[in-house]
Amino acid sequence: MNYIKLKQLFSKPQNVVITTHRSPDGDAIGSSMGLAMCFHKMGHKVDVVVPDAYPKFLGWMDSEGIIIIDESDPDRSSQVLGNASVIFSLDYNNLSRVAAVGDKIEASDAIKVLIDHHLFPDNGFDFSLSDTTASSTAQLIYEFINEMGLIDSIDQQVAESLYAGIMTDTGSFRFSSTSANAHRVVADLIDKGLVPHLIHERIYDSNSFSRLKLIGHALSKKLSLHKSGKAAMIPLSLIEKNQFGYRKGDTEGLVNYGLSIKGVEVAVFLSEELEMVKFSFRSKGNVDVNEIARTQFNGGGHKNAAGGKLDTNLEQALVQLDNALNDLF
Repeated sequence: MNYIKLKQLFSKPQNVVITTHRSPDGDAIGSSMGLAMCFHKMGHKVDVVVPDAYPKFLGWMDSEGIIIIDESDPDRSSQVLGNASVIFSLDYNNLSRVAAVGDKIEASDAIKVLIDHHLFPDNGFDFSLSDTTASSTAQLIYEFINEMGLIDSIDQQVAESLYAGIMTDTGSFRFSSTSANAHRVVADLIDKGLVPHLIHERIYDSNSFSRLKLIGHALSKKLSLHKSGKAAMIPLSLIEKNQFGYRKGDTEGLVNYGLSIKGVEVAVFLSEELEMVKFSFRSKGNVDVNEIARTQFNGGGHKNAAGGKLDTNLEQALVQLDNALNDLF
């Protein structure tokens, strides 16, 4: 990342558009809103565009309603991306991860900046901050803000958004990606007004009754073990999700229950959607689920956390998953 050139670029007002990946999670929204608020304070025009809706429990980060959802307002997202002078790509490594937004970014003449921590980043960006050892993109946004000389722009609101990204992507600081530097960043955010337990409550202690019923159903009726005893699966059909009044974000973190079983090295959550099945993979130790997701399930991510999808039904998806697990174990 050439910070000298970027500082020169941002010495004048810019039309900034920040984008993040499909099915935005805590790191996607936290890093996007943290950066957006900092740039807004510096006098730049800032918009945030996401491909589709994010879970409601993350809505507190967008109190001003600046996030544009391309799926529900494609004309407005086209307008702001078309007028952008600088486009940031946060928490994804290639434009295929942002659906129709990717085509709009590709068509833009704006300067393009990547900030991400996933493997195999694309090279088609003017500036790139890619660090696969970082705990989260939110951590990289903190480092970016610091290198840009904007550290004083981090107030309590910015600190809360960045912390939300770090906390969720580290599994509340229990994943192996949680480095000493991640804790140092959080310590500085606390000095800037962050109250950690309040953010944890906003994200994890705001369950609906129907969500807990859905989780209970998934664990009591759908959780199963692979014949090796080293993998756990939780498949949910579209009918089952609708039965419990499913809302976006209701299955967030469900895959981790499978990984908590003694002896299990890989956990997989399968979510049936219209004409496709989405996968969430988690693993322990040296089992590389990114490789599995990338080569067999049209996805990718990190060594111990990845996602994928198949354009099929749940029954066929389970067959393909079983074959992959048989090869692995």
